[in-house]
Amino acid sequence: MEKKLTILDIARLAGVGKSTVSRVLNRDPKVREETRARIEQLIAEHDFTPSKSARAMRSQSQKVVGIIVSRLDSGSENQAVRGMLETLYASGYDAVLMESKFEPAKVSEHLAVLERRGVDGIILFAFNDLDYEAMAPLRERLVLVAREAPGFSSVCFDDEGAIHAMVEGLLADGLRELAFIGVEPGDLTTGARRRDAYLAACARHHLTPRLALGDLSHQSGYRLAATLLSPTTQALVCASDTLALGAAKYLQEQGRSDVLVTGLGNNPLLTFLFANARSLDLGYKRAGAQAASQLLDQIERGEPPQATIAASR
Repeated sequence: MEKKLTILDIARLAGVGKSTVSRVLNRDPKVREETRARIEQLIAEHDFTPSKSARAMRSQSQKVVGIIVSRLDSGSENQAVRGMLETLYASGYDAVLMESKFEPAKVSEHLAVLERRGVDGIILFAFNDLDYEAMAPLRERLVLVAREAPGFSSVCFDDEGAIHAMVEGLLADGLRELAFIGVEPGDLTTGARRRDAYLAACARHHLTPRLALGDLSHQSGYRLAATLLSPTTQALVCASDTLALGAAKYLQEQGRSDVLVTGLGNNPLLTFLFANARSLDLGYKRAGAQAASQLLDQIERGEPPQATIAASR
């Protein structure tokens, strides 16, 4: 005998949250017509009839969102999560927090666990080598952060704009000997995009580029500063505040208070510990709030996925 489908089964087949199916059953006019038609077709195909308990509860959802971060110790991701939680809590949702450690296999495991738990939606801090084709069934209740992928909802940071703003600020201060400390281009955002933005700024302003790339750690910032620093260096442009902290430590040890260090991330420790440092807010918290808002639009109102760039300042 064929197993009778549940409301959660219909939601999974439709690639939406259980709450969206509930709203279709309740004839909620706020559900997009395309989404409604797909769910109603599945209901008809599988001769789905909600149980008495489901009918009693179908106006409700679990009101739980899964958040998969890359690193629990990432200051930037923590700022983004803070924005997500404020937005989710304000709408009556709770959150389940998980860590991928930049491992695609862990992302797959976490997504499977969250699906089994029947969460309403998922926010994923994305990175290289993820299997987006395997995530396609989740498209309408998933939002990516820091990476975009065709057909998926995403919120990305303005990497190019932030580096350009940083360079423009240094030029306005009369500084032109600007060296760049970055991350290997295997990292698309912090690595390739921020490096390319520095090189483009140098070309536009007829500056001689000098750069060194490593990993995303304080130690790497320290080592790379040692390789780049010259008697004429006026500023070290760093792709992140983590790198800037390491670079500033090296400058302090060398007694080079004449060299300015700039970073991205709005880490208060950088400017608190080092007087010759500044940090640009890349809009992490605002991006987190935007990601949560987009997810709520998708799971509560059936809005289509959209790609967004969070503004820096």
